[in-house]
Amino acid sequence: MKRFQIILPCHFGLEAVLKREVYDLGYDIDRVEDGRVSFTGDADAVCRANIFLRTAERVLICVGRFRAVTYDELFENVKACPWEEFIPEDGRFWVTKASSVNSRLFSPSDIQSIVKKAMVERMKSCYHVSWFEESGDDYPVRVFLNKDEVTVCLDTSGESLHKRGYRTKAGKAPISETLAAALIMLTPWKKDRILVDPFCGSGTFVIEAAMMAAGIAPGANRGFTAEHWTNFIDRQLWYNAVNEAQETVNTNISVSIEGYDMDAEVIRLAKENARRAGVAGMVHFGVGKAEDFTHEGEYGFIITNPPYGERLEEKERLPEIYGGFGRQFAKLATWSAYLITSYEDTERNVGRRADKNRKIYNGMIKTFYYQFLGPKPKGSYGKRDYN
Repeated sequence: MKRFQIILPCHFGLEAVLKREVYDLGYDIDRVEDGRVSFTGDADAVCRANIFLRTAERVLICVGRFRAVTYDELFENVKACPWEEFIPEDGRFWVTKASSVNSRLFSPSDIQSIVKKAMVERMKSCYHVSWFEESGDDYPVRVFLNKDEVTVCLDTSGESLHKRGYRTKAGKAPISETLAAALIMLTPWKKDRILVDPFCGSGTFVIEAAMMAAGIAPGANRGFTAEHWTNFIDRQLWYNAVNEAQETVNTNISVSIEGYDMDAEVIRLAKENARRAGVAGMVHFGVGKAEDFTHEGEYGFIITNPPYGERLEEKERLPEIYGGFGRQFAKLATWSAYLITSYEDTERNVGRRADKNRKIYNGMIKTFYYQFLGPKPKGSYGKRDYN
């Protein structure tokens, strides 16, 4: 079976988490860059990566990688790529996105135009036609330039992999599913431990944790663009991957995963999302303020995305919100708390220095993942090191 270089974009700062996921899926890593992890795999790997990876944003097939500092070089190198091996004569192809970092070619629109023209010229010579109707299946292309190195890829996912299919609506300032999954993986939480999100919004942390506990693959209930690429990915491979995913599911387990928010309408949305994700019977949602949160359990985890101020227009209330949370957290002597936020006075208002801190980009916003660590339960084992 033909093998490809498969490129997985992810959130900046979380490459090590995705790298571990790829290893756990059974593949070796070729390359790790800022915001991208690459490995070599066949068509089966393309299907399995789309269905099983929780922290990748997309699954891309690299068609070409080369250096270009002029548009002529870009054109000739793209034209030299074997597009006919991937795109049939009636395929609909376009450059859906071009990005450039520290490169002499920096105009996205010009890059998109040149790449498309070069692809057309290559396929004209291969298919011996002068015009493409593009009436067939979609073959979207993505182009990355970094320090004059060009990477040209086919996007097998279509919609971003953070769109699991369970969240049709979200509250204010939602965290993406892929980011939430990665942040949970950065903690030593396991399904036999308590997990609470006191600022849960539409329930993403809670639902992602429940899906992990139940062994529900994130892509098992959605579609992908490459499902239609039967010219080089056998449709049976998708069925095989879905069947593999279904064999791991077990929702008949006892877990303690809870989410709270002061907005009753948002909690209603969270419950609907949990139902669509197939974990409604595993989680508890309730209306409540983080400043009032308490719990009788021990050695629990708080993993949350509290208000930042920039997007929620609550900047004047942030000291009160974080201060109230900090006072309640201080009463939970054996608990750990993990907060992702851009609020610079987090530690001062929580009333405690973070034991660890990690810079992560949430979209275009630079945030910090504050980690306030509690004691380990007796007989516990250490977590993986993603540093």
